[in-house]
Amino acid sequence: MENTEVAAILDELADLLEIKGSNPFRIRAYRNAVRTVRGLTRPLSAMVEAGEDLTELPAVGKDLSAHIVELIQTGALTRLDEVSAEVPRSLVQLVKLEGVGPKKAKKLWESLGVTTIDDLEVALKAGRVESLEGFAKTSVKKILTSIEDFRRYSGRFLISQVDELIGPLLAHMRDAPGACCVEVAGSYRRRKETIGDVDLLVHGELPAPEIMDHFTSFGSVKRVVSAGETRGAVVLRSGLEVDLRVIPERSFGAALHYFTGSKEHNIAVRQIAQRQGLRVNEWGVFRLSDDVDPEDVGKEDGERVAGETEASVFEALGMAWVPPVLRENRGEVELARKGPLQDLVSLDDIQGDLHMHSTWSDGKASVEEMAQACEARGYRYLALSDHSPALAMVGGITPERAADQWEEIARVQEGLEGIKIFKSLEVDILRDGTLDMTDEVLEALDLVVVSVHSLMDMDRVLMTDRVITAMQHPQVDILGHPTGRLLARREPFQIEMEEVLQAARDLDVAVEINSNPHRLDLSDVHAHRAKELGVKVSINTDAHSVQRLDHMSYGVDQARRAWLSKGDVLNTMPLEQFQEWLKRREGTTS
Repeated sequence: MENTEVAAILDELADLLEIKGSNPFRIRAYRNAVRTVRGLTRPLSAMVEAGEDLTELPAVGKDLSAHIVELIQTGALTRLDEVSAEVPRSLVQLVKLEGVGPKKAKKLWESLGVTTIDDLEVALKAGRVESLEGFAKTSVKKILTSIEDFRRYSGRFLISQVDELIGPLLAHMRDAPGACCVEVAGSYRRRKETIGDVDLLVHGELPAPEIMDHFTSFGSVKRVVSAGETRGAVVLRSGLEVDLRVIPERSFGAALHYFTGSKEHNIAVRQIAQRQGLRVNEWGVFRLSDDVDPEDVGKEDGERVAGETEASVFEALGMAWVPPVLRENRGEVELARKGPLQDLVSLDDIQGDLHMHSTWSDGKASVEEMAQACEARGYRYLALSDHSPALAMVGGITPERAADQWEEIARVQEGLEGIKIFKSLEVDILRDGTLDMTDEVLEALDLVVVSVHSLMDMDRVLMTDRVITAMQHPQVDILGHPTGRLLARREPFQIEMEEVLQAARDLDVAVEINSNPHRLDLSDVHAHRAKELGVKVSINTDAHSVQRLDHMSYGVDQARRAWLSKGDVLNTMPLEQFQEWLKRREGTTS
């Protein structure tokens, strides 16, 4: 059982206990343990197998350690079975909906007998929910919208979840007898935000029964869908479906290109091939005689001209190699025919992280711990952007507390030589576009990030005006997570991004790609438009712990999908250049 699966089960148990009304301290213990598990860099299964004492992990006591060991060794949890005998497990799905927490889920269950999302939708549309205490008409509308979002993303996984789930399977398949090369294709290779299923390609001699048997015997397989000589499919315990194809050496590159996609990219490539008298498919690139209809030939008919490597496929078509992240038929095919594509931004280009949180608001690590972690990652600078006071539930920093934080930052800075800490805040954008902080504090900050965290159901015109008004404040530097989306959970709020991006260009405000894999906001399409307009993009983690600083790679992937190069990204600037950028409106006051 992988870490992500363990965390999901413990989180589910915590939800059920909260619905049940159990001891809040016990529930908090489960939540804290979940955060620990999700932040681990080592597999729990390896730790258990080695006999390590899990109670040495933060927030993991004796009982939770026993739960984790039971999950790793048996794949089940007795305590979860006990609680779910009293509280329907399906209620956990309700808790995940926007506007429904554990207390409301309990009320829906006890008052209306609602136990599933389908039950809830029927009750909402029948008008039975809004009569309950705590459920107004606005709540009903929000919940209905959330149900639509839930169904839209049902069966899809965040890219970060797939990273964790697929890693052990890749290691397993590389040990398969006769497997010479193992690659993941599909939307995963293109680093899409969410993944439906995974395409796995293995280079091996056909037929390959030993490779297929090795695939279906993987420990996390819940169900074998099919297992033929060259193709198989399984469903993992997590619900992720994985398709395997065994490909001969002569066709491996062509198959990798074909199964990486996208469909639209492949169609554009086939059209280029046809104009050159070529046929390209998953078996290779073939030259056909003039009197042969390409639709009437077999998979490998014609003179083979390429296919063993992916590079040979592009070369045979007179194209430069196209990075998988760009293969969406958004102009990459035409550009590749003219020559090499521009270099894309890389993780090594990142010089600093300009949005993170510490224990001064809702972060889990101190200023010093966050700074040291950034220094260990090779950064030259960081910005501590804790919340402003409007987010009272997370302990947002008041104007009175800001000076105290700055004193701590100064003390920490004295002990650091290789990295610069910038004083910053993530300031809430209020209903009318004003900022949730005094001008005196804003003017004293090194960098100001502004974000929307409330009233996300405003109409498009009002929300657009609200955000642009905030950006017009002379101290604003970065617009954080600009559309407020939460992947697989909450759609972006209504906003006219073209107007916002044009305002960002005119006001010289950067826009953020928030690297949290639940957000990845901006989208790749909007980030590409920012590039076209000359708007600087800042790739930040919004990290609330040291471990989540590693999310930077997801933001870089998103930037690469948006065609961003190093020069498009604010925080690839060397320290001195970035400091000059911060001075661009020096002396400006509100």
